[in-house]
Amino acid sequence: MERPSRQRQQERNTERESDEDAVTCPECDSTEIVTDADQELVCEDCGLVLDERTIDRGPEWRAFNHSERQSKSRVGAPITETMHDKGLTTTIDWKDKDAYGRSLSSEKRSQMHRLRKWQERIRTKDAGERNLQFALSEIDRMASALGVPRSVREVASVIYRRALNEDLIRGRSIEGVSTAALYAACRQEGIPRSLDEVAEVSRVPQKEIGRTYRYISQELGLELKPVDPKQFVPRFASSLQLSEEVQSKATEIIDVSAEQGLLSGKSPTGFAAAAIYAASLLCNEKKTQREVADVAQVTEVTIRNRYQEQIEAMGFR
Repeated sequence: MERPSRQRQQERNTERESDEDAVTCPECDSTEIVTDADQELVCEDCGLVLDERTIDRGPEWRAFNHSERQSKSRVGAPITETMHDKGLTTTIDWKDKDAYGRSLSSEKRSQMHRLRKWQERIRTKDAGERNLQFALSEIDRMASALGVPRSVREVASVIYRRALNEDLIRGRSIEGVSTAALYAACRQEGIPRSLDEVAEVSRVPQKEIGRTYRYISQELGLELKPVDPKQFVPRFASSLQLSEEVQSKATEIIDVSAEQGLLSGKSPTGFAAAAIYAASLLCNEKKTQREVADVAQVTEVTIRNRYQEQIEAMGFR
Protein backbone atom coordinates (compact mmCIF):
# COMPACT_ATOMS: atom_id res chain seq x y z
CA MET A 1 0.00 0.00 0.00
CA GLU A 2 1.39 3.34 -1.00
CA ARG A 3 2.08 5.90 1.67
CA PRO A 4 0.43 9.31 1.05
CA SER A 5 2.76 11.97 -0.17
CA ARG A 6 3.66 14.96 1.97
CA GLN A 7 1.54 17.27 -0.17
CA ARG A 8 -1.52 15.02 0.18
CA GLN A 9 -1.00 14.84 3.93
CA GLN A 10 -0.80 18.64 4.15
CA GLU A 11 -4.05 18.94 2.17
CA ARG A 12 -5.80 16.57 4.58
CA ASN A 13 -4.51 18.52 7.57
CA THR A 14 -5.74 21.75 5.99
CA GLU A 15 -9.19 20.24 5.36
CA ARG A 16 -9.35 19.00 8.95
CA GLU A 17 -8.41 22.43 10.31
CA SER A 18 -10.98 24.14 8.09
CA ASP A 19 -13.68 21.73 9.32
CA GLU A 20 -12.79 22.52 12.91
CA ASP A 21 -12.88 26.29 12.22
CA ALA A 22 -16.17 26.11 10.29
CA VAL A 23 -18.70 28.61 11.57
CA THR A 24 -22.31 27.59 12.04
CA CYS A 25 -25.32 29.82 12.56
CA PRO A 26 -26.67 29.59 16.15
CA GLU A 27 -30.23 30.18 14.89
CA CYS A 28 -30.62 27.68 12.06
CA ASP A 29 -27.35 25.66 12.34
CA SER A 30 -26.52 26.55 8.74
CA THR A 31 -22.92 26.59 7.52
CA GLU A 32 -23.66 29.04 4.67
CA ILE A 33 -21.82 31.97 6.30
CA VAL A 34 -20.56 34.79 4.06
CA THR A 35 -18.63 38.02 4.63
CA ASP A 36 -20.38 41.18 3.44
CA ALA A 37 -18.91 44.53 2.39
CA ASP A 38 -18.71 45.71 6.01
CA GLN A 39 -16.57 42.69 6.95
CA GLU A 40 -19.42 41.13 8.93
CA LEU A 41 -20.23 37.42 8.95
CA VAL A 42 -23.83 36.91 7.81
CA CYS A 43 -25.90 33.73 7.56
CA GLU A 44 -27.25 33.37 4.03
CA ASP A 45 -30.24 31.29 5.13
CA CYS A 46 -31.73 33.33 7.99
CA GLY A 47 -29.79 36.62 7.69
CA LEU A 48 -28.35 36.59 11.22
CA VAL A 49 -25.27 38.80 11.67
CA LEU A 50 -22.52 37.11 13.71
CA ASP A 51 -20.99 40.18 15.34
CA GLU A 52 -18.63 38.24 17.57
CA ARG A 53 -16.57 37.21 14.54
CA THR A 54 -16.20 40.74 13.10
CA ILE A 55 -12.65 42.01 12.48
CA ASP A 56 -12.03 45.74 12.16
CA ARG A 57 -9.38 46.10 9.47
CA GLY A 58 -9.23 49.91 9.65
CA PRO A 59 -6.65 52.03 11.48
CA GLU A 60 -6.63 52.17 15.26
CA TRP A 61 -6.78 56.00 15.23
CA ARG A 62 -9.68 58.31 14.47
CA ALA A 63 -9.71 61.51 12.41
CA PHE A 64 -12.50 64.05 12.05
CA ASN A 65 -11.16 66.25 9.24
CA HIS A 66 -8.71 66.13 6.34
CA SER A 67 -5.77 67.71 8.21
CA GLU A 68 -6.03 65.22 11.08
CA ARG A 69 -6.24 62.35 8.61
CA GLN A 70 -3.13 63.57 6.78
CA SER A 71 -1.13 64.06 9.98
CA LYS A 72 -2.00 60.64 11.44
CA SER A 73 -1.60 58.64 8.26
CA ARG A 74 1.56 56.52 8.17
CA VAL A 75 1.75 56.07 4.41
CA GLY A 76 3.10 58.37 1.73
CA ALA A 77 1.56 59.74 -1.43
CA PRO A 78 0.41 57.18 -4.04
CA ILE A 79 2.41 56.50 -7.17
CA THR A 80 1.35 58.82 -9.98
CA GLU A 81 2.10 58.80 -13.71
CA THR A 82 1.90 62.60 -13.87
CA MET A 83 5.48 62.96 -12.54
CA HIS A 84 8.53 61.75 -14.41
CA ASP A 85 9.80 59.84 -11.34
CA LYS A 86 6.24 58.69 -10.44
CA GLY A 87 6.43 60.68 -7.22
CA LEU A 88 8.93 58.35 -5.55
CA THR A 89 11.69 60.90 -4.90
CA THR A 90 11.91 63.35 -2.03
CA THR A 91 10.51 66.85 -2.48
CA ILE A 92 11.98 69.72 -0.43
CA ASP A 93 9.35 72.35 0.33
CA TRP A 94 10.01 75.92 -0.80
CA LYS A 95 8.88 77.36 2.55
CA ASP A 96 11.84 78.25 4.79
CA LYS A 97 10.18 76.93 7.97
CA ASP A 98 10.79 74.00 10.29
CA ALA A 99 8.34 71.31 11.42
CA TYR A 100 6.85 73.66 14.03
CA GLY A 101 6.24 76.50 11.55
CA ARG A 102 9.11 78.66 12.85
CA SER A 103 11.30 80.59 10.41
CA LEU A 104 14.77 79.24 9.73
CA SER A 105 17.95 81.14 10.44
CA SER A 106 19.91 82.71 7.60
CA GLU A 107 22.52 79.92 7.74
CA LYS A 108 19.82 77.23 7.54
CA ARG A 109 18.04 79.06 4.73
CA SER A 110 21.16 79.12 2.58
CA GLN A 111 21.75 75.45 3.35
CA MET A 112 18.17 74.50 2.38
CA HIS A 113 18.44 76.59 -0.78
CA ARG A 114 21.55 74.67 -1.77
CA LEU A 115 19.93 71.32 -0.95
CA ARG A 116 16.82 72.26 -2.91
CA LYS A 117 18.89 73.23 -5.94
CA TRP A 118 20.84 69.96 -5.92
CA GLN A 119 17.66 67.98 -5.35
CA GLU A 120 16.18 69.46 -8.53
CA ARG A 121 19.37 68.62 -10.41
CA ILE A 122 19.61 64.98 -9.35
CA ARG A 123 15.90 64.27 -9.96
CA THR A 124 16.61 64.31 -13.71
CA LYS A 125 19.76 62.40 -14.56
CA ASP A 126 19.72 62.88 -18.35
CA ALA A 127 18.10 64.83 -21.18
CA GLY A 128 15.40 62.19 -21.67
CA GLU A 129 14.11 62.60 -18.14
CA ARG A 130 14.24 66.38 -18.45
CA ASN A 131 12.14 66.21 -21.62
CA LEU A 132 9.67 63.86 -19.92
CA GLN A 133 9.43 66.21 -16.95
CA PHE A 134 8.73 69.13 -19.27
CA ALA A 135 6.08 67.20 -21.22
CA LEU A 136 4.25 66.05 -18.08
CA SER A 137 4.31 69.58 -16.68
CA GLU A 138 2.80 70.82 -19.95
CA ILE A 139 0.03 68.21 -19.68
CA ASP A 140 -0.66 69.30 -16.10
CA ARG A 141 -0.76 72.98 -17.11
CA MET A 142 -3.15 72.44 -20.00
CA ALA A 143 -5.36 70.09 -17.96
CA SER A 144 -5.67 72.75 -15.26
CA ALA A 145 -6.62 75.37 -17.86
CA LEU A 146 -9.25 73.03 -19.33
CA GLY A 147 -10.61 72.08 -15.92
CA VAL A 148 -10.47 68.30 -16.46
CA PRO A 149 -10.30 65.85 -13.53
CA ARG A 150 -7.21 64.09 -12.21
CA SER A 151 -8.00 60.83 -13.99
CA VAL A 152 -7.61 62.51 -17.40
CA ARG A 153 -4.15 63.76 -16.45
CA GLU A 154 -3.13 60.24 -15.44
CA VAL A 155 -4.40 58.76 -18.71
CA ALA A 156 -2.70 61.49 -20.76
CA SER A 157 0.59 60.84 -18.96
CA VAL A 158 0.30 57.10 -19.68
CA ILE A 159 -0.41 57.78 -23.37
CA TYR A 160 2.62 60.10 -23.60
CA ARG A 161 4.86 57.49 -21.91
CA ARG A 162 3.64 54.85 -24.37
CA ALA A 163 4.41 57.18 -27.30
CA LEU A 164 7.87 57.79 -25.83
CA ASN A 165 8.57 54.06 -25.44
CA GLU A 166 7.39 53.40 -29.02
CA ASP A 167 9.72 56.18 -30.28
CA LEU A 168 6.81 58.14 -31.79
CA ILE A 169 8.10 61.53 -30.62
CA ARG A 170 11.14 61.59 -32.90
CA GLY A 171 10.72 64.41 -35.41
CA ARG A 172 7.80 65.98 -33.53
CA SER A 173 7.60 68.67 -30.90
CA ILE A 174 7.18 67.73 -27.25
CA GLU A 175 4.33 70.25 -26.89
CA GLY A 176 2.51 68.78 -29.90
CA VAL A 177 2.67 65.19 -28.65
CA SER A 178 1.72 66.14 -25.08
CA THR A 179 -1.28 68.15 -26.34
CA ALA A 180 -2.37 65.28 -28.58
CA ALA A 181 -2.05 62.88 -25.64
CA LEU A 182 -4.25 65.14 -23.51
CA TYR A 183 -6.88 65.39 -26.25
CA ALA A 184 -6.84 61.59 -26.67
CA ALA A 185 -7.23 61.16 -22.90
CA CYS A 186 -10.26 63.49 -22.91
CA ARG A 187 -11.81 61.40 -25.70
CA GLN A 188 -10.99 58.15 -23.91
CA GLU A 189 -12.41 59.26 -20.55
CA GLY A 190 -15.56 60.76 -22.05
CA ILE A 191 -14.74 64.34 -21.01
CA PRO A 192 -16.10 66.64 -23.76
CA ARG A 193 -13.35 69.00 -24.89
CA SER A 194 -13.21 70.07 -28.52
CA LEU A 195 -10.01 70.36 -30.53
CA ASP A 196 -10.46 74.14 -30.62
CA GLU A 197 -10.58 74.32 -26.80
CA VAL A 198 -7.45 72.18 -26.46
CA ALA A 199 -5.60 74.24 -29.08
CA GLU A 200 -6.55 77.43 -27.23
CA VAL A 201 -4.56 76.43 -24.12
CA SER A 202 -1.71 74.87 -26.11
CA ARG A 203 1.36 76.48 -27.63
CA VAL A 204 1.11 74.64 -30.97
CA PRO A 205 -1.26 75.17 -33.94
CA GLN A 206 -4.49 73.21 -34.17
CA LYS A 207 -3.45 71.56 -37.44
CA GLU A 208 -0.33 70.07 -35.81
CA ILE A 209 -2.36 68.82 -32.83
CA GLY A 210 -4.85 67.06 -35.09
CA ARG A 211 -2.12 65.52 -37.23
CA THR A 212 -0.16 64.28 -34.20
CA TYR A 213 -3.34 62.99 -32.51
CA ARG A 214 -4.27 60.90 -35.55
CA TYR A 215 -0.74 59.54 -35.79
CA ILE A 216 -0.32 58.42 -32.15
CA SER A 217 -3.88 57.05 -31.90
CA GLN A 218 -3.24 54.91 -34.97
CA GLU A 219 0.23 53.75 -33.90
CA LEU A 220 -0.80 52.99 -30.29
CA GLY A 221 -4.09 51.38 -31.32
CA LEU A 222 -6.22 53.62 -29.11
CA GLU A 223 -9.89 52.63 -29.25
CA LEU A 224 -11.64 55.99 -29.37
CA LYS A 225 -15.35 56.23 -30.10
CA PRO A 226 -16.83 59.17 -32.03
CA VAL A 227 -17.69 62.14 -29.85
CA ASP A 228 -21.35 62.24 -28.81
CA PRO A 229 -22.82 65.77 -29.19
CA LYS A 230 -24.99 65.14 -26.11
CA GLN A 231 -21.85 65.30 -23.95
CA PHE A 232 -21.51 69.01 -24.78
CA VAL A 233 -25.11 69.93 -23.99
CA PRO A 234 -24.87 70.28 -20.16
CA ARG A 235 -21.72 72.43 -20.30
CA PHE A 236 -23.00 74.73 -23.06
CA ALA A 237 -26.42 75.07 -21.43
CA SER A 238 -24.82 75.87 -18.09
CA SER A 239 -22.69 78.60 -19.66
CA LEU A 240 -25.80 80.06 -21.28
CA GLN A 241 -27.78 79.75 -17.99
CA LEU A 242 -30.50 77.63 -19.57
CA SER A 243 -32.90 75.40 -17.66
CA GLU A 244 -33.09 71.61 -17.44
CA GLU A 245 -36.08 71.70 -19.79
CA VAL A 246 -33.91 73.17 -22.55
CA GLN A 247 -31.23 70.54 -21.96
CA SER A 248 -33.76 67.71 -22.19
CA LYS A 249 -35.24 69.17 -25.39
CA ALA A 250 -31.77 69.60 -26.93
CA THR A 251 -30.94 65.98 -26.12
CA GLU A 252 -34.20 64.87 -27.73
CA ILE A 253 -33.42 66.90 -30.87
CA ILE A 254 -29.98 65.31 -31.13
CA ASP A 255 -31.41 61.79 -30.71
CA VAL A 256 -34.07 62.30 -33.39
CA SER A 257 -31.58 63.89 -35.80
CA ALA A 258 -29.01 61.13 -35.25
CA GLU A 259 -31.61 58.44 -35.96
CA GLN A 260 -32.18 60.00 -39.38
CA GLY A 261 -28.44 59.99 -40.16
CA LEU A 262 -27.88 63.74 -39.97
CA LEU A 263 -24.97 63.44 -37.52
CA SER A 264 -22.62 61.67 -39.92
CA GLY A 265 -19.70 63.91 -40.93
CA LYS A 266 -20.87 66.85 -38.81
CA SER A 267 -18.94 68.62 -36.07
CA PRO A 268 -20.27 67.47 -32.67
CA THR A 269 -19.86 70.92 -31.11
CA GLY A 270 -21.76 72.61 -33.94
CA PHE A 271 -24.47 69.96 -33.80
CA ALA A 272 -24.87 70.41 -30.03
CA ALA A 273 -24.89 74.21 -30.36
CA ALA A 274 -27.64 74.11 -32.99
CA ALA A 275 -29.71 71.73 -30.85
CA ILE A 276 -29.41 74.09 -27.86
CA TYR A 277 -30.39 77.06 -30.02
CA ALA A 278 -33.45 75.21 -31.35
CA ALA A 279 -34.40 74.01 -27.86
CA SER A 280 -34.12 77.53 -26.44
CA LEU A 281 -36.60 78.78 -29.06
CA LEU A 282 -39.02 75.91 -28.42
CA CYS A 283 -38.90 76.42 -24.64
CA ASN A 284 -39.28 80.23 -24.78
CA GLU A 285 -35.78 80.85 -23.39
CA LYS A 286 -34.46 82.48 -26.52
CA LYS A 287 -30.72 82.88 -27.00
CA THR A 288 -29.20 84.54 -30.04
CA GLN A 289 -27.07 82.62 -32.49
CA ARG A 290 -24.14 84.85 -31.58
CA GLU A 291 -24.39 83.94 -27.87
CA VAL A 292 -24.55 80.21 -28.59
CA ALA A 293 -21.72 80.44 -31.16
CA ASP A 294 -19.43 82.22 -28.68
CA VAL A 295 -19.96 79.52 -26.03
CA ALA A 296 -19.56 76.60 -28.45
CA GLN A 297 -16.70 78.27 -30.37
CA VAL A 298 -18.34 77.72 -33.75
CA THR A 299 -19.61 80.13 -36.41
CA GLU A 300 -23.16 81.39 -36.73
CA VAL A 301 -23.32 79.90 -40.24
CA THR A 302 -22.70 76.43 -38.79
CA ILE A 303 -25.50 76.89 -36.26
CA ARG A 304 -27.93 78.09 -38.96
CA ASN A 305 -27.16 75.14 -41.25
CA ARG A 306 -27.46 72.51 -38.50
CA TYR A 307 -30.54 74.26 -37.10
CA GLN A 308 -32.42 73.98 -40.41
CA GLU A 309 -31.59 70.28 -40.69
CA GLN A 310 -32.67 69.53 -37.13
CA ILE A 311 -35.92 71.48 -37.40
CA GLU A 312 -36.85 69.53 -40.56
CA ALA A 313 -35.95 66.27 -38.81
CA MET A 314 -38.26 67.16 -35.89
CA GLY A 315 -41.13 67.87 -38.32
CA PHE A 316 -41.28 71.64 -37.73
CA ARG A 317 -41.47 74.12 -40.57
